[in-house]
Amino acid sequence: MELERKNGEWIKSGSCDLGLRRIKVADEKNGGEVKWVKTKVDLDNHVKIPMVDQHMASPDQFVEDYIANLTNTHISTSIPMWDVHILNLKTCDAESTLVIRVHHSLGDGTSLMSFLISCCRKTSEPDALPSFPAAKKSRPDAGWFWKCWSVLLLAWNTLVDIWMCVATTYFLKDTQTPLKAPSRAVAFTSRRIMRRTFCVDDVKLVKNATNTTVNDVVLAITQAGLSRYLNRKYGKGTGDGESWENNLPNSIRLTATLFINLRSSPGIYAIAKMVKKHSQTEWGNKIGYVLYPFKIALKDNPLDYIRDAKATMDRKKATLEAQFRLFMAKVFVRFYPTKLATFPLTTMWFSNVAGPQEEISLFGNQVTFIAPSLYGQPVALTIHIISYEKKISMVLSVDENIIPDPYQLCDDFEEALKLIKKTIVAEGLIKK
Repeated sequence: MELERKNGEWIKSGSCDLGLRRIKVADEKNGGEVKWVKTKVDLDNHVKIPMVDQHMASPDQFVEDYIANLTNTHISTSIPMWDVHILNLKTCDAESTLVIRVHHSLGDGTSLMSFLISCCRKTSEPDALPSFPAAKKSRPDAGWFWKCWSVLLLAWNTLVDIWMCVATTYFLKDTQTPLKAPSRAVAFTSRRIMRRTFCVDDVKLVKNATNTTVNDVVLAITQAGLSRYLNRKYGKGTGDGESWENNLPNSIRLTATLFINLRSSPGIYAIAKMVKKHSQTEWGNKIGYVLYPFKIALKDNPLDYIRDAKATMDRKKATLEAQFRLFMAKVFVRFYPTKLATFPLTTMWFSNVAGPQEEISLFGNQVTFIAPSLYGQPVALTIHIISYEKKISMVLSVDENIIPDPYQLCDDFEEALKLIKKTIVAEGLIKK
């Protein structure tokens, strides 16, 4: 995107009057309780346009390094906690790159993605807002027996997951693999952020052939890719990836913190809808999380990764684990802010955000890709999945001190999808 500084004026508009024009201050009249107050926005403090050499040898590497350097810095708390960096440098994907950095206290991924999309327009209709993903259809009404059984199953699964939450926090730790950070100090290290893009048609082919969801497929790709990567780390892989010698230790415990949108109406929403009072799609941080166990193993049949992912996600859908964790997080923040470090330390974080369904433009500039990520988390690997038009991107945030070869990890994810798709074709599972 080729953007000019004047485009920063959009932040002054009423449609963007959210947390982006507020700061946190201590209310001395209320015992020092922190609250949000509106303030003036000086665009010079928020919009950055560095001078760059238009003829440099590796523009893509420059953009990646620039973002990595940003992860070594913090946004001042004396101003609204966001900034925008416009890199007018042509890369292999775009004419220029727009980096938007926002503190997570202003909103979760759903809020921020909804905000971004509401600032965009359809490329095919410059005056029309992008289409928002349709809400999932509710399941047909079940009989009283299945309703009672579902309630009992929900209660049992929730109790089990609460126990696992306590166990994981205090004594049930993940295996110390080459992907796991040795301590929470990794939260203060810099991050390398990169992405790998897949064709959405390939993912949907797998989804339709296995009667699963897109989320099941990307989790299966992740499990297969992590298994390939760790097998290489524990030994030398040979062959074309289908007949590797198994070098993996037995019973590797590798857990991901999988974040879930807990709004009553899931999906991405128009910003006008989110800012309404008592809306089911309220702006802010409305996310919980579940512990997702990745079964690290080399499968003889790549479709077993799909079966594992579906079984695990079906189980996680029948629990209130995410709601419980959100409730406990609010309790800890309010009464025991210094105890937050006792929450489970997993190997990685994982998040899946829906993006625009058609090609969009921002201030008249075509958007070629969207890549959300974060830094400051106490894990060495974070994966964000986002869909945009006919592409699905896997965005990685890694600590290179622990994962020195993140591009190889991306290659393993890509190869995992190829193997799964190849197996589906070989077994004649493609649905016409």
